[in-house]
Amino acid sequence: MPVTAVGQSVSRKDGIGKATGAAKYADDLTWPGMLHGRTIRSTVPRGRIRAVLFDFDTTGFTIVDHADVPGSNMVDLIERDQPLLAVHEVRHVGEPILLLAHEDKEVLHAARVLVEYEELPPLLDPEGSEQTFKTITIDKGDAAAMAGADLVVEGTYQTGHQEHIYIEPNGVIAVPEDGGITVHGSIQCPFYALKALKALLGPDIPARVVQTETGGGFGGKEEFPSIPAGHAALLAHKSGRPVKIIYDRVEDMVSTTKRHPSIVRHRTGVKRDGTLVAMEVEVILDGGAYVTLSPVVLSRGCIHAAGPYRCDNIRIEGRAVFTNTPPNGAFRGFGAPQTEFAVEVQMERVAEALGMDPVEFRRKNALRAGDTTATGQVLREDCSALAVLDEAVRRTEFARKRTEYEGTDRAIGLSLFYHGAGFTGSGERYLKSRARLEVTPTGVRIATGSTEIGQGTRTMHAQIVADALGVPYESVEVAQPDTKHVVDSGPTVASRTCMVVGKILEECAVEMRSELGKLSPAEYFAKHGAMTVERMYEPPDWIRWDDATYRGDAYATYGWGCDVVELEVDPDTFDVRLLEVTAVQEFGRPIHPALARGQIEGGTVQGLGYALLERVVMRNGAMANAQLTNYTIPTTLDVPEIDVVMLENPYPGGPFGAKGLGELPMDGPAPAVVNALRHLGHDIRAIPATPEMIAASPVAART
Repeated sequence: MPVTAVGQSVSRKDGIGKATGAAKYADDLTWPGMLHGRTIRSTVPRGRIRAVLFDFDTTGFTIVDHADVPGSNMVDLIERDQPLLAVHEVRHVGEPILLLAHEDKEVLHAARVLVEYEELPPLLDPEGSEQTFKTITIDKGDAAAMAGADLVVEGTYQTGHQEHIYIEPNGVIAVPEDGGITVHGSIQCPFYALKALKALLGPDIPARVVQTETGGGFGGKEEFPSIPAGHAALLAHKSGRPVKIIYDRVEDMVSTTKRHPSIVRHRTGVKRDGTLVAMEVEVILDGGAYVTLSPVVLSRGCIHAAGPYRCDNIRIEGRAVFTNTPPNGAFRGFGAPQTEFAVEVQMERVAEALGMDPVEFRRKNALRAGDTTATGQVLREDCSALAVLDEAVRRTEFARKRTEYEGTDRAIGLSLFYHGAGFTGSGERYLKSRARLEVTPTGVRIATGSTEIGQGTRTMHAQIVADALGVPYESVEVAQPDTKHVVDSGPTVASRTCMVVGKILEECAVEMRSELGKLSPAEYFAKHGAMTVERMYEPPDWIRWDDATYRGDAYATYGWGCDVVELEVDPDTFDVRLLEVTAVQEFGRPIHPALARGQIEGGTVQGLGYALLERVVMRNGAMANAQLTNYTIPTTLDVPEIDVVMLENPYPGGPFGAKGLGELPMDGPAPAVVNALRHLGHDIRAIPATPEMIAASPVAART
């Protein structure tokens, strides 16, 4: 039997380097003559800039403002509405106004810059905003069917900001070379940064982006690094010297994007037997001061807003709106954690109103193969809603424990959820993602723009290539993403890196295997020299999607999950202690079981933090608790061991049957926690569910 890599927990490609400290992160890198850069930011949420005054000796400093931009002063993303450097006005606290660079960091940070403003009243309430970045309407069936329901349940649910807290803050180094600028940095999507740099620097200054070893991203290093990359590039261009910009934790938390706060309103009509008749959902996302990625975050949020449930009549209306707060952007789950929190808490309340067991209510209404989603997509055989629900309920003895915990301070709750893999609708067709495989003297090299940010991209891609090509895993090399030397594989986002880019690599390997004949890659290189195979992703030919009506096949496939949380609430302090957490998830097939388990555990813990602990305190449009002493994230002492169950239901369009996984685990923990709290009588409809909030809930008020 040949030794295979797929399905095995092989050694990580990046494991030894990270374990020994040999791996180099942005702040580990230096260049001769390097300067250190600093960003001068707005201290008011809205105002006109009247004057910028330098209260220091400017000798030895490089100073850059908007007038020094050689190209466009707008970040090149969905909309060009966000300036790299403010010109006449500021729209949020932390907005970049001026850049400084100096060879001595202490001198640099001692420099005092005074900005005088004409302050204007800020808009901080998203519901009061009349400026909309994006609106979406999804219609299925007839909304008037609500009149035929036996019971209608309404509810409003809210989620706050969430900070990424990647282990390594943002960091970049811009280096003048070959008449242009090369940026090395902690960047999740190098080709996004390259596109932004080309617009910023203009056609006469070549740009290149090299991803350094990156200590986590979670979406926070998807689009935002275009800003520090651009700032460092401007300073390097003006000074003619390399410039390093490394954010400290406070600057990173104050000025970077976060998860969009949400307000989601549900109106659900049901028959007495529990059949869903109609669903009306309103989704409001706070986009902050600029568009960033809010339209596509809203898109995914709205598509998932009806949950994994069969319902013939659905209307979903969503909007992302402007406020004078720092822009919000990509975060693991991309809008789905907000809307799936709302729908799962709503479903719990509907079951309660009917007097039905919450498991039976979900089992009755869960999507099955052949059912249609809110967008009208017909689900195929890899639909696993019932499979994950039944396994989670069986494994945790849910019914027994729910009865056993009656009258105690303990409770058990669950959530059922799903997550679309890949870009929405026609997105993958527009991306035209590519991957390349190269023969080398010792084996083969993968050359893609997909990045390793801790999730195991290098390892997983190498496993796929090794098995598809029929070569040892150890002979597969993975090139560091460098926009000069690798192809654009699309961004490392949207649960697509394994399913989409991995599939292209699998096809490259199959083609190369045919070309090699009976020779190994090394033998071929010795006899014939180099060989390269490059392919572009072709989405399944059955996908049909209408961007105007939001009808059709939103995703090629979905991952499915059911989380069960058991907890205990202190009757005096209202602190929540997690007792057991079970995560049952189906994502096709795990390429690397240990890495997949790590993704599920990590995403689940991140979701538990979202549910209970992670509260961003905003004061006058700024994050007031921008340090880890009072922005609390879960530690190993806060979370029990997580029982992870990985069900398999292979997707034919993924490499070796794999679907996307990275975002799925984020969607389920928060509603499972709140549904457990509900079993104790606490009517929680907003997160994080802090002790203060639990104490103020109806049961707590009577205590």
